[in-house]
Amino acid sequence: MAEKVAKPILNEDWTAVWLGAIIILLAVAGFTIPKPAFSWSDSTAFVAKLLSSDNIVAIAGLFLIMYAIAVTGTWLAGKPIRALVQSFPVVFFVSILAMILAGNKQIKDLNLEAVIFSLCLGLLIGNFVNLPQWFRNSLQTELFVKIGLVLLGTSIIFGDMLKAGSLGLLQALIVVLSVWYFAFWVCKKLGVEDDMRMMISSAVSICGVSAAIATAGAISGDTKKLSYVISLVLVTAIPMMIGMPYIAQWLQLPEAVTGAWLGGSIDTSGAVVAAGTLVGEEALKISTIVKFSQNVLLGLAAFAISVYWTYSRKENQAIEKPTLSVIWERFPKFVLGFVFASLLFSFVLSGETITAVKEPLKNIQTMWFVLAFTSIGMETKFADLFHQDNKKPLYGFLIAQGFNILVTLIVAYLLFR
Repeated sequence: MAEKVAKPILNEDWTAVWLGAIIILLAVAGFTIPKPAFSWSDSTAFVAKLLSSDNIVAIAGLFLIMYAIAVTGTWLAGKPIRALVQSFPVVFFVSILAMILAGNKQIKDLNLEAVIFSLCLGLLIGNFVNLPQWFRNSLQTELFVKIGLVLLGTSIIFGDMLKAGSLGLLQALIVVLSVWYFAFWVCKKLGVEDDMRMMISSAVSICGVSAAIATAGAISGDTKKLSYVISLVLVTAIPMMIGMPYIAQWLQLPEAVTGAWLGGSIDTSGAVVAAGTLVGEEALKISTIVKFSQNVLLGLAAFAISVYWTYSRKENQAIEKPTLSVIWERFPKFVLGFVFASLLFSFVLSGETITAVKEPLKNIQTMWFVLAFTSIGMETKFADLFHQDNKKPLYGFLIAQGFNILVTLIVAYLLFR
């Protein structure tokens, strides 16, 4: 299913910022965001509440709003629209099913969130249903996550963000430098190729997929190797996202320490949010801020990698010399949207307005994350990891990730306890 790709009007980060800002401003202006009910205890409540005409209308209204936003975002980013138009309803339906499963009283008592069910349903479909490639390519996972993260800023007070952000930046500096060097050393000992080694080191130590992509761009890396590293990041994030909150509970870690551990070691922003949600509000807040602190270092890291790669390898002397503009180019712009939302709700809006819009914005934010994890599941194929003849990059990645988890736990405990 080929479709002509248009020239992007905005990059994906700026698209998420503007769409998130529009959602917030519409809510503040009094636009009603539909709020479907998903909570139920038994079959009687399921039929009476979830299948009522009012609730079906609310779900349909939410679908139309999010559908329009997703199509607009895809158009602004210059990505194929026709494929998304066909795939989004499927992703939304599966996501609604995940919300319904998570809304059951017995499930809620187990503290299992909708993102877990959306991920599991997506993985089942992605690994046991022969989805066409155009469908997988149409999934806008990063866009959905980034819109949700911009909206998450509405629930985080700016003063708390500054306090946690300073500690988060210190943690990020310690972890990024130590983990990056360790991963680079391990992969070199295993005989992993130079460009693959650079991508793995950045992905493990900084911020997963974004860091791998930025590094590949900085060194003109092989796209097939980049795809393999991205697959490693996405697949390993799943057990970390689900298991680490329970390990933290077993270790009896404070929520702030747990949040800092999750935010500093899990390699995708969406998985960080999901794991933080499993723990609690404070863990979610701290984990998000710590992850953003690592994201902010991406521009500096990409610049440093560009310098190293250009001047240390003779065959790369023809590559254009890096400039300071690389820092801004690689800077994750959606962080600015998050900060804007936090500033708006911390200093500008009245308490009455915040009370009126907080819950509707929280609901649509959750829905964006659920959509993102349905998409992650659908685009993740476990078999891809085991079809590689050379397993050394896999071993290097896993060893480095284990070191990352341990070092980040120690640093998080020392800084946030």
